[in-house]
Amino acid sequence: MPGIGSKAMYICPMHLEIEQDKPGDCPKCGMQLEQKAAFGGEDDDKETRALLHKFWIGLILAFPVFFLALGEMIPVFNPKAFISYNHSRWLQFIFATPVVLWAGNTFFVKAWKSVLNKSLNMFTLIAMGVGAAYGFSAIAILFPDIFPESLKQRGQLGLYFEASAVITVLVLMGQLLETRARNRTGQAIKALLGLAAKVAHRIRNGKEEDVVVDQVQKGDLLRVRPGEKIPLDGIIIEGRSTIDESMISGEPIPVAKGQGDRVIGATFNQTGAFVMQAEKIGSETLLSQIVKMVADAQRSRAPIQKLADQVSGYFVPAVLGCALIAFIVWSIFGPPPALVYALVSAISVLIIACPCALGLATPMSIMVGVGIGAQSGVLIKDAEAIEKCERVTHILTDKTGTLTVGRPQVIAAITANGWDEKALLSVAASIEQGSEHPLARSVVDYAKNKGYVLAPVDGFQSVTGTGVKGKVDGKEILLGKQKFIEEKGIKLPEELENKANDFQEKAETVVWVAVDRQVAGIFGISDPIKKTTPDAISTLHKIGLKVVMLTGDNKKTANAIAKELKITDVYAGLEPKDKQEIVKKLRSKGARVLMAGDGINDAPALAEADVGVAMGTGTDVAIENAGITLVKGDLSGIVKALRLSRGVMRNIRQNLFFAFIYNVLGVPIAAGILYPFLGLFLSPMIAGTAMSFSSVSVIGNSLRLRNIRL
Repeated sequence: MPGIGSKAMYICPMHLEIEQDKPGDCPKCGMQLEQKAAFGGEDDDKETRALLHKFWIGLILAFPVFFLALGEMIPVFNPKAFISYNHSRWLQFIFATPVVLWAGNTFFVKAWKSVLNKSLNMFTLIAMGVGAAYGFSAIAILFPDIFPESLKQRGQLGLYFEASAVITVLVLMGQLLETRARNRTGQAIKALLGLAAKVAHRIRNGKEEDVVVDQVQKGDLLRVRPGEKIPLDGIIIEGRSTIDESMISGEPIPVAKGQGDRVIGATFNQTGAFVMQAEKIGSETLLSQIVKMVADAQRSRAPIQKLADQVSGYFVPAVLGCALIAFIVWSIFGPPPALVYALVSAISVLIIACPCALGLATPMSIMVGVGIGAQSGVLIKDAEAIEKCERVTHILTDKTGTLTVGRPQVIAAITANGWDEKALLSVAASIEQGSEHPLARSVVDYAKNKGYVLAPVDGFQSVTGTGVKGKVDGKEILLGKQKFIEEKGIKLPEELENKANDFQEKAETVVWVAVDRQVAGIFGISDPIKKTTPDAISTLHKIGLKVVMLTGDNKKTANAIAKELKITDVYAGLEPKDKQEIVKKLRSKGARVLMAGDGINDAPALAEADVGVAMGTGTDVAIENAGITLVKGDLSGIVKALRLSRGVMRNIRQNLFFAFIYNVLGVPIAAGILYPFLGLFLSPMIAGTAMSFSSVSVIGNSLRLRNIRL
């Protein structure tokens, strides 16, 4: 994929600040590092296969241990019928040893590293619990005489090989499920990477050749045929087509494109063939920028993560304390053999209390949410933007390019007596083709879209700020403001003056056309409201948000747009610093402000707001200062962003609840609090199962975000 570096970097899913250039374990929590941005490389597959290999071998070996230890509970398969008790004990030792010391060796390595790094973590607890169960049992087999008779029942020491082996397999299963689930959170990026075209049809010296996209240079001419992916970002120089941009913008409706229009790499060309000029390659392309933004956002931390971090910092020492207390209490007050009950309760506490789920609660939701946003055209810069977006009370939005298209368009063409629209447009567009003014371009585009042919112009002159003049087919053409026409001594028809006044009341610009000193007609030109804007504004009002328009345009135009969109708060004639001051003022009054804009003049306000939202169609400086970028560049994306933020934050709180409730309920039960009342005593194996599925439940809940409707 162009723009994506070949050197892989690895990060910890729980401690995102940990980063290195090779696979390994996190020095803080011991979790396996995963490839940055979840690109799904060969290293990911290798680690998953190794874990799967250990899990299956461990499961095969653990089964006979479990059967020999507990098979007598199933009368039909009682192992005592065909094997002696002494042989059974030695077989349990033989089968359990490779499970614990080979399949589970990584737990002990990570636990030892946690001690060396002075960062006790979940593997510290697992290694202590499994090690205690296996170590006690192994010594009981090898050196039974060193134990006092008080620990024996009917002259035999209790063994916990089945607990150590089964817990090891359960933890491996949990790790495997977590790895697979975390890999699924990177599917958004993998899907984006898969969109890129692999081959381009390059035109050089009149000949067409197929080349790998990586070989394309800026300025190269590329042919794109119907049904093909557009290879890179560029501009159409020949031909027309409709293009499906849904994979980038999330909008399903194809977009008509013609000469001079920009196209985005990885989007899908539908109906026509065209020749484009490559403008952005490698990391400059929109797709590469999206991948980078999504990867960075998935690695960022939401402020709510601080709560989990603070709890985790005290959690492991607290668990060790609980395990010690449980051991002491059971050894003093427990039934005989008291020390055995004490050991089992301590092991159960250590195992059930692993803080893995707590650490994964926030990162998993963020990773899934950011990926879903990217697939819907909502690019999130960091996790903090998600959290702040949920609490927004005021939506401040620029007008031009945000509420409106940002490109003047001819709304109406009114002809004078003796003229038809085709003749009017032909002469007007012909004279305007020599001007670069946005209003001129709107007239030219309007005529071309209708298929009218433009004629050559003689003696073209542009009169700054008023109009243009020249000759078309020998006729003198004047085009411009009303004042420009009147200054030439040309009389204006009353009916056209009235129509011009109507246009101006609607905040539309009026352009007059005169041919041989006779008025031929007028154009009503405006920057139209985006089709999606009214519904978006209505939705924002319904969910209780205050919408405010900030614009540098004149008050008359601003009020006309605001009235149509039912926006009551309007600030017009603003400079960039004025917009920033309004944001400051609202925030000082306790408002949580989301600012949306697309221009350089919006950048200060975007940076000042709690959440800045840039239109993907806008300037780079606006996008740089925003926490969220909308690829499609319309206000409906803000509605999506708000729904996404609320869904993600709700999901994070659910995850934290799952993580806390397992530990809050599990630790006391593992310590034996129910035994005096109900006679229930938690087996270490059950504790291991609960520990594994606490993490799986958190990840599974995070993956539910993929079903969120934006």
